[in-house]
Amino acid sequence: MLSTETGSSAQSTQMDEKGPKLWVAMLLTAMAGGLGWGIRGQYGHETGAMVPGVLVALTLALLFCPTLRSLYVARAVALMTVGISFGGSMTYGQTVGLTHDGPLIGDSGALTWGMLGLFLKGGIWIGFAGLFLGMSLSAKTYRPVEWGLLLGVTVLLVMIGREWLNEPFHPEKRELPWLYFSDHWRWEPESVLKPRREGWGGLLLALLGLMLYAGWCRKDVLARRMALWGMLGGGMGFTLGQAVQAFHAWNATSVNATLGWLAQHMNWWNMMETSFGMIFGAILALGLWRNRGLIAGDQDCPVEISGEAEWFLVFIHALVLASGMFGWIAALERWEGMTLTMGLLPVVAISAGRWWPYVLPFFLVCLPIATKTMIAMIDRSWPWIWLPIMVYFVLPLALTLVLTLWQSRRATSWTGGQFARVTLFSVVWLYMGLNWAFFDFPWPWVLPWTGRTPNAVIFTVCAVGLTLACLFVGRSKTTVAG
Repeated sequence: MLSTETGSSAQSTQMDEKGPKLWVAMLLTAMAGGLGWGIRGQYGHETGAMVPGVLVALTLALLFCPTLRSLYVARAVALMTVGISFGGSMTYGQTVGLTHDGPLIGDSGALTWGMLGLFLKGGIWIGFAGLFLGMSLSAKTYRPVEWGLLLGVTVLLVMIGREWLNEPFHPEKRELPWLYFSDHWRWEPESVLKPRREGWGGLLLALLGLMLYAGWCRKDVLARRMALWGMLGGGMGFTLGQAVQAFHAWNATSVNATLGWLAQHMNWWNMMETSFGMIFGAILALGLWRNRGLIAGDQDCPVEISGEAEWFLVFIHALVLASGMFGWIAALERWEGMTLTMGLLPVVAISAGRWWPYVLPFFLVCLPIATKTMIAMIDRSWPWIWLPIMVYFVLPLALTLVLTLWQSRRATSWTGGQFARVTLFSVVWLYMGLNWAFFDFPWPWVLPWTGRTPNAVIFTVCAVGLTLACLFVGRSKTTVAG
């Protein structure tokens, strides 16, 4: 049994209206988002996006769910982490390019259109994260079969949305969709372009379908509101983050003169990513703070699947992840490429299981990140290839597996605050360490500054801030009964 200083009655009601101080919540979640999304830039796509997902979700859990049981909070963290991965399938590089590419500097039409596209794509990306977080923390209960049916329907919505909004796509005929936010002959009529197929329309329709079901059919107010806050945070984050990079591109001479020696070391793309994460993290925290009274009190967390079946599904999902990275099995690679189908198995397993809510934030998020880091470091460590294999692959995965087993065995005896505290501290420094290697160890007080150093300094400040939060925030709120 869990006990709190406010008594067991507080567990059966909705969350305390006081909650954390707003500025603390926004600052810490901004640090988690900035650190995670800045790191995501090195790893990319759906699996990279899960890093900021788990960091932001754990920070929100630490702040807003300290007295709820560990398994309930772990499920919320894992589901938000899956939700934020969906947007990783959208192409956005050329959309960013519309706002700062050299040939388009001075073209206000391209700038406006690019920013509109970034607002839309960012809103879709973080909208899923907010929706899944709201669904998992609300008083409404979504059973595993319901989750499975929902994602099955959204796969159909993705297909319909792509056909409706992202077709036709025949670049050889210069025939592109009527709403197209990548590079277009409209902006560069005489250029040789390589347009990219966009998929945001499918994800937008899927997101709206899920919001309609949860918010209006199931009357889940928290889910509906957090989805909208996520869309606002993602839209503003991507747009304002890119505004930093675009401002430099449009005013390079004056900006470089103002920054002096620092200008030659600035990685403006990574600054955009870091700013994006900070902004959406702060706005998500603001949204959850304003709706904290809708966070459900402690609820039952039935386990509806055997441990053996859970670990078999972990193996299958890890195989699909590996196939996506290395192309081992063509059929599995195609499954991995369909982002919502990739999320179907984890979402059902998380909502039904005892192990999956801990396996995903630790082991499964780490697996592709450790793999990509190892591959990068092997290229730099030849012929001592055994060293990066051990340090950047075997050791991180062994650590996350041990932490997974340790945490899951405390699923019924620990509070959400205790789970979030230990997990957040662990993953902050795990991904800081892996990314530090990816950055070629940019020690600002030892080695000459490079294009990685300014972001490394920002990441370090964020990591220290989150570590202090793990050590001191909300420690008096939860205890474990003997």
